[in-house]
Amino acid sequence: MRVSLSGRFIERNVGGNTTYARNLESGLIARGVEIDHIPYASSAPLTALRESLHGVNPPQQVQVIHYIADTGPLLPLRRPSVVTVHGLASRWTTVSRSRRAQAVWTARVRAAIHLCDHVITVSHSSANDIREVFGVDSDDITVIPHGFDPKITAGPSEPPDRLSHLEHDPFVLYLGNIEPRKNLVALAEAFDSPELTGMKLVVAGRKAWDFEESIRAFEARDNIEYLGFVSDEERMWLYQHCAIFVFPSHYEGFGLPVLEALGAGTPVACTRNGSLAEVAGPSAVIEDTSREAIADGLARALADTAWLQKVRHDGPEWARQFSWDRSIDAHINVYRRLCA
Repeated sequence: MRVSLSGRFIERNVGGNTTYARNLESGLIARGVEIDHIPYASSAPLTALRESLHGVNPPQQVQVIHYIADTGPLLPLRRPSVVTVHGLASRWTTVSRSRRAQAVWTARVRAAIHLCDHVITVSHSSANDIREVFGVDSDDITVIPHGFDPKITAGPSEPPDRLSHLEHDPFVLYLGNIEPRKNLVALAEAFDSPELTGMKLVVAGRKAWDFEESIRAFEARDNIEYLGFVSDEERMWLYQHCAIFVFPSHYEGFGLPVLEALGAGTPVACTRNGSLAEVAGPSAVIEDTSREAIADGLARALADTAWLQKVRHDGPEWARQFSWDRSIDAHINVYRRLCA
C-alpha cells in the first residue's frame, strides 16, 4: 500500500498534530506501507492550493490520500481519501479563533469532510460534534484515539541545561500550545490566589495563534516562567519533575499532553471539556474554567497526599490502554476499506 500524508505536519513541528502525524507515519512504515508527503507552502492559501492539486493529480502509485488535521482539499479527488478532524471547539466556546478566522476554518473543514470519502476523529465527543455540525452519517466516521508513547517515562535523570534551576524547587507545569482555547490567562491569574502562594508555574509550548494576551499575563507575574518550545528531552524531564501538571482548557478534541503526563506518572489537574472527559481518567477535576476554579482545583489536588501517591500508579495504568499500535492498525483498516 502507498499512502500520501500531509507533509506540513510531519516536516514541521506544530504541536499535537505533529505528534500524531509522525507516530502515524513511523507506524505505517514499520508495517510496510510506503509514504508520500502531500506538498505544502509557506502561506495558508498556497498550501490549500497545493494540497488540492495533489488530490486532483496524485502520484500514480498512491492508493489513499490522508489529510492529517482538519483541513484538506478544495477540489474533488481522484483517489480514495480520508481527513482526520480533531475537534470542533467552536461548538462549545467562542475563544478559539477570531470570527473571521473561525468562518474560514469552518468552511475549509466542511469542504474537506464532504470531498473526502471518510472521516477519522480522535474521540467520541468529537465524533458527536462532527455529526451534529456537519451532518455526517455515523458510518462515515471512525473514532481512533491517539496512543501513548511509553518512551515518555524514560526521560533524563539529570536536568537539561536550561532547566537545571528547576531541579530543587516544586513547580506546576503547563505544556501545550499558547492560544486562547487553552485558557492560559485565567491560569496565570489563578497564581495570584492565596491558595497557591509559594507555588511557581512553568509554561512550555509554542506560540500558536492569538497568543499575545497569554504572554503578557505570564510576563506580568514573578511566579510564572515561560520556556517557549521545549525539546523532547526537556518535555520528558518536566513531566517527571513537576509537582502537578495543569490543563485548564476550554475545549479539547483529544488532549494528548494530559495522557502523556498521566503515562509519566505525573499528577494531573484538568477540566473535563470536550474529549478530556474520555482521556483524563484519574486526573483531579477542575470544575470550570474560571481563575477561582483553577486555583481551588490545584490547591485541593496538591493537598491530597493520598491521591498524589495513588495517581503515580493509576496514571500509567490508565495511559497504557491508549496504544499507538492499535491506532495505526485501525488507520490501516480504514485505508483498506477505502481501497476496497
